Amino acid sequence: MEPSHEVLKKSVSDLGVKSVASDLGLSTSLIYKWCQPTGAEDASGAENPLDRLARIYELTGDRGPVKWLCQHADGYFVENVPPAEINKIPLLHMTRRIVREFSDLLDVLTESIENDGKIDPEESQKIRREWEELKSSAESFVSSCEKGLYR
Repeated sequence: MEPSHEVLKKSVSDLGVKSVASDLGLSTSLIYKWCQPTGAEDASGAENPLDRLARIYELTGDRGPVKWLCQHADGYFVENVPPAEINKIPLLHMTRRIVREFSDLLDVLTESIENDGKIDPEESQKIRREWEELKSSAESFVSSCEKGLYR
């Protein structure tokens, strides 16, 4: 995983540190410090907002702020199944799980449309839940393959 200070450095590079600092009402030196490493004896960086958000998650275990940020960026948080659980699921079972969850999504879609030909807000929420479960399983599977868990 890329260090948070590198992510921020890339993020502010196009707009420029001075512009970002001005728009945030902060000093340029603070923005520069956010874009430098922290923790080592010779490091001069400062804990940045990404580090703080990660720390809030570590302390609370609540993914709400992370999900909010993803939605704010017009995206969605996709949770991976913990690797310890994936290791216990054989390859064929995992692929069946993904197909089953896709089928569940299709069932919810079909039920919504057959009901009255429309998808209302409550039905949208059901569709979203099924879609999130499918994405989570699929992402976990792909991630596990990338880590070599099915060799």
